[in-house]
Amino acid sequence: MAEERTDGAWQDTAMGRPPRNRRELRVKLLWIGVWLVFLSSPVNDLTSGRHTTGATVAGALGLAAFVGTYLSLVFRRMGRPFSPRLTVSLLAVLGVLAPVLAYSLGSAWLGLFVYVSVACGATLPVQATYWAIPAAGVVMYLIGLRSNEPEARGLLLLVVLIGFAMVGVSQLVRTTIELRKARATVAHLAANEERLRLARDLHDLLGHSLSLITLKSELAGRMLPEHPDKAAQQVADIEQVSRQALVDVREAVTGYRRPRLAAELAGTQVALTAAGVIADVPAEPDLAGVPEESESALAWALREAVTNVVRHSGADRCLVQLTHRQTLDGPVLELSVEDNGSGGVGSAPGNGLTGLTERLEKAGGSLEAGRAKHGFRLVARVPTALSGDVGSGA
Repeated sequence: MAEERTDGAWQDTAMGRPPRNRRELRVKLLWIGVWLVFLSSPVNDLTSGRHTTGATVAGALGLAAFVGTYLSLVFRRMGRPFSPRLTVSLLAVLGVLAPVLAYSLGSAWLGLFVYVSVACGATLPVQATYWAIPAAGVVMYLIGLRSNEPEARGLLLLVVLIGFAMVGVSQLVRTTIELRKARATVAHLAANEERLRLARDLHDLLGHSLSLITLKSELAGRMLPEHPDKAAQQVADIEQVSRQALVDVREAVTGYRRPRLAAELAGTQVALTAAGVIADVPAEPDLAGVPEESESALAWALREAVTNVVRHSGADRCLVQLTHRQTLDGPVLELSVEDNGSGGVGSAPGNGLTGLTERLEKAGGSLEAGRAKHGFRLVARVPTALSGDVGSGA
């Protein structure tokens, strides 16, 4: 497995999903903690000595309750949110603490309304935020009129803008969750469709053959006592049908086992991302004029290259490219896999690259692998038009 990296941690921490390990927990806590910068003014006000001991203690307790409520709301919203009733109750706690603290302790506490606005944008339905966020800004401004009107006027726009920005982030989180569910549903439906296709193909391949074998077996059994010659003919027919059925099944299984380039590209994106490698992978390959054997050889080349990147390279970036080129030998489809790692294949090719070279040569292609400017690069080429060599290789 590739070692964990900081940039990969940010990519692996899925939006809208509860943290699956300590690393994701730290990343999400850091992401939320960055926005606690607006608490510097209340903390400085408490430590300045301007208030009495009782007011300082009450302010500290109120600030701790406010921050704990806010973090509970926002952090749970990024994973498993509270029930609507509990969410409204916690928002009410924030809506009471922020005005009380700002009114009692001065303008340094007006920044708490930023968190009220963020909490409303993150947890309330979109329609409710249209009045809740402006209401938070209006209450903040009215309280600021008593202590520091210029500061309240400067914070008013910030409170409203940050609140509605969080509405956009919440919408993005909801969309991401819905897309993840849709993708899982599509994968499930695709698996069901593949099972149905396999069952249909096996029925078409074996249904007629097995029915014929059963019929001829019954005929041979009835003919055996009195007509052994005719029974022997039926047995010979059974053998011929069985052999043909075996050939058909082997051809069908070979087709199912043949890797597809589009599927390998999708698997490449998943494998590299899971290993903490920033992947640049083409979405839809252009396979016009590419024979099945050539496509299969390129798919094997991609699988082998990605395996080397994940297991041996130590890379944190990988670029996959598919390019149609015109060469002296005719048109080819070129697959390039380049990483920025320091490991990978040494001076002598391993068994994987040797077998891959043989597979590509059988399809009329070629393989190049070696050190690049910033890492390791593998280039596989296959012809995009059937030739006599490809046919004989098949």
